[in-house]
Amino acid sequence: MTLIPRRAALGLPFLALAAPALAQTAAWPSRPVRLVVPYAPGGTTDVMARLVAERLGPKLGQPMVVENRPGAGATIGAAMVAQSEPDGLTLLMSNSGSHGVSPSLYPNLSYDPMRDFTHVALVVASPSVLVVTKNHPAQNLEQFIAHVRRAGEIDFAVSGIGSSSHLTGVRLGMALGIRVTAVPYRGAGPAMTDTIAGVVPAMMDSLPSAAQHIVNGSVRAIAVSSATRSGRFPDLPTLKESGVDVVNSAWFGISGPAGLPAPIVARLATAIREVLTDPSILTRFEDLTGAPPPESTPESYTAFVRSEIAGFAPIVRAAGIEAR
Repeated sequence: MTLIPRRAALGLPFLALAAPALAQTAAWPSRPVRLVVPYAPGGTTDVMARLVAERLGPKLGQPMVVENRPGAGATIGAAMVAQSEPDGLTLLMSNSGSHGVSPSLYPNLSYDPMRDFTHVALVVASPSVLVVTKNHPAQNLEQFIAHVRRAGEIDFAVSGIGSSSHLTGVRLGMALGIRVTAVPYRGAGPAMTDTIAGVVPAMMDSLPSAAQHIVNGSVRAIAVSSATRSGRFPDLPTLKESGVDVVNSAWFGISGPAGLPAPIVARLATAIREVLTDPSILTRFEDLTGAPPPESTPESYTAFVRSEIAGFAPIVRAAGIEAR
C-alpha cells in the first residue's frame, strides 16, 4: 500500500474540488459569450458594443452575442450581470451611467459598482457635444454664452436623467452661472428629433450619436466637452479652450461579475487589447468619436471606475437629482 504524506493528503480534497473549476477555466469559453448592453438598441453604447463583439468573438473562439437589457438608467442590465455566475459567459458593457453616476443617483442601488464586478478594460471614451437648432441665433460658442447669460437660463434635451450628457449640461450651467433645465427623453433619438424640430433650443448628446445630424445640417454644433478637439470635427472648439471649465466624456468598458477567474480576465483583456489595436476598428472608432480607443488594463480600468464614482458625486448633488 502506498502511503500518502499527511500534508499532501490534506490537500487532496481541495484539489478534487478545484479540478472541475480549473478545467472549466481552461476550456473557456465553451459556448457563446453574452455581452449585455444596458440600453436600448441603436444608441452609442449599443453601437460600440456591437463593433467590439463582432471582432472579439473570433479571437475567443466563440460568438459574442449582444443582448440589450435597458431600463432604470442602465442599472437593470448591470444588476443582471452582477447576479450572474462568474464563468466569463455573461459580461457587461459597463459605462458612465451604470458605474459612474448610478451610486450617487440611486439611493437604493441593488449592486455595488466596485464590489460586485470584475472590471476588465476601458474600451472607448466619447465626448458630449452641445448642439442647437439650426435657426438658433448663436452661430458659435461665444455667441451662445452671451445669449444664455442674457437670458439667465436655458432648456436642453438629454437622453435621460443622470446620463452623461445631462450631467455635462449641469456642469455647463454651473460654469456659466445660469439656471439649466434638462428636458429628459427616453433615449437620444427622441431628444434629437425634438431638437431638430425646435421643441427645445439645445441638446447635449454624445458625439457619435449626433455626428450625422451635424454633418447633414439638421442641427448646429457649438462645442465638444473633450479635453482636445475631435479628429472628425477639428474646427469645433472644446468648452475648455473657450474658457468654460467643463471636460467630460461618456465612457464604455467591459466588466464581468465579481469573482471572475484570473485566467479568464487575463485572456479577455489580451483579446480586447488586440481588437482595439486593429487598424480597421481604430479607423471606425476615430470616425465615430474623433479619438482612438484608450490603452487599458484590468487594474487601470478598476481605478478609473473608482475615480469616476467620486467625480460624479458632487455633480449629482449640485444638480439635485435622485432616481428611485
